[in-house]
Amino acid sequence: MPTTAARRRALRSLLEERAPRSQAELVSLLAGRGFRVTQATISRDLRALGAGKGRDGRYRLRDVDPDEALDALARVIDEFVSSVGSSGNLVVLKTPPGAAQVVAAAIDAAGLNGVLGTVAGDDTVLVVASEQVTGRGLAHKLEEIGADR
Repeated sequence: MPTTAARRRALRSLLEERAPRSQAELVSLLAGRGFRVTQATISRDLRALGAGKGRDGRYRLRDVDPDEALDALARVIDEFVSSVGSSGNLVVLKTPPGAAQVVAAAIDAAGLNGVLGTVAGDDTVLVVASEQVTGRGLAHKLEEIGADR
């Protein structure tokens, strides 16, 4: 049985490739990829992906201004991150309880070079760095971003 994450990856791919006009079209396109979903599920998935209809009436992923995303990340690091550590290609950020998801989402939205992904717990964010960047390099970059505010 396909997972929600797999379905949303497929939906993201369809939005980038096709820019469909209706949720019914998305239901059909996803069925062609092995995902049996309802219109209500598509609606929730579109909202979770930050997708919507453009002026041309087609569904698209919304563009994120890179400067705004970086500014938001700087604010979030400044406000919520209490420590940054690294080991190998991993970075660990400590936050107050309940703030890790906010920090992870801001890192994801910023689209930083070398970030393969984030995992958020309650008060800890694990960031996986690419081999080219290394955990130490990424930790330093995150600390600089937070200090720039």
